[in-house]
Amino acid sequence: MKNHTHAPAHDRVAAFEPAHPLRFAAARKSTWVSILINLTLSILQVLAGFFGKSQSLMADGLHSFADLLSDVLVLFANRHGNKHADANHPYGHARIETAASLILGASLAALGVGLLIATGMRLQHPEQIHAVHPYTLWVALIALAAKEGMFRYMLAVAKRVRSQMLVANAWHARSDAASSLVVIVGIIGNLLGYTFLDLVAAGVVGVMIAYMGIQFARDALLELVDTGLDEDEVRAIRNTLKAVPGVMGLHELRTRKMADNALVDAHIIVDPRISVSEGHYIAEAARSAVLKQHHVLDVMVHIDPEDDLQTKPNARLPQRHLLLAHLYKRLGYELPASTRIVLHYLDGKVDADLLLDADLDLAALKKQCAAIAADDPYFRRLTLYRSVAPD
Repeated sequence: MKNHTHAPAHDRVAAFEPAHPLRFAAARKSTWVSILINLTLSILQVLAGFFGKSQSLMADGLHSFADLLSDVLVLFANRHGNKHADANHPYGHARIETAASLILGASLAALGVGLLIATGMRLQHPEQIHAVHPYTLWVALIALAAKEGMFRYMLAVAKRVRSQMLVANAWHARSDAASSLVVIVGIIGNLLGYTFLDLVAAGVVGVMIAYMGIQFARDALLELVDTGLDEDEVRAIRNTLKAVPGVMGLHELRTRKMADNALVDAHIIVDPRISVSEGHYIAEAARSAVLKQHHVLDVMVHIDPEDDLQTKPNARLPQRHLLLAHLYKRLGYELPASTRIVLHYLDGKVDADLLLDADLDLAALKKQCAAIAADDPYFRRLTLYRSVAPD
């Protein structure tokens, strides 16, 4: 029995309604702030670097432009990835972000490598390296302050709405501040007479852009091949499931990433003689606990009466109608239609509970059942119960 919940299957043709309105609004606002800042910085740095003859500042301007593309990706993913599940996308649209990340990562890696190659070629002609204008240093300092401020703002928003995607974007802004720091060092060295340091700084920024692109592409590829969560998170989910009342054990816990969330499959072991409805109740309680305590999109829980990885398989046993036909053949007659028979498929054999009407000869039937269970290839135990007659 598998327990899981699907969103409505019909297509949402009406106005867009995000699955997580608070997180969606916070991500949209903070991302627009980042877009405006990166757009301003990229224009300012490229123009100042071009007219101030600073290759490193121009490279950092391209880095800011790469950040702008990253922000557009976040905005796009936040808009389309927040769509509700539909008939064609029963697990939602979160993988849109993954596909966009892969494309962006490959593009940034190519841009970084191109900058590194161009810098290396210019370093082969030191006579063409010029001293930079002092105002480029002030532009680099402004860029550093802006990126550090953006990091602090975005991190505060991310923590408030508990969004891993926004946390990652905030720390990405902090890494961009490091590139501006490299540029400042390169410009200062150039102004002190070591003119080649500006080009060296440009090369370092190229490496940082390429590294950022490789990280984007790698993470996207890992998600597309259904990479699981890290060991600590899997262990935490396992402990959450084991703590649910009624869960006696757990095996086959599987996870896979989906953008900012994860999907979880788990086999939980319950008392083999509880009712189907109680087993379903325990499964829903386990699913709810994981959804509340972890950053998980959906949980599918499979109920097991035993650890079927270690015990004898039950698949070879006959189905219910064949088992009952076999039982009646050995008894020599059929039990009344009012008899309730509960079958327990356990450890490669079947235990049967028979709830009988009050007018049957219980003693005689008990002897027959004991004889059958002694040598039967399917039944291990046949337990008889007498129903209580209504008043």
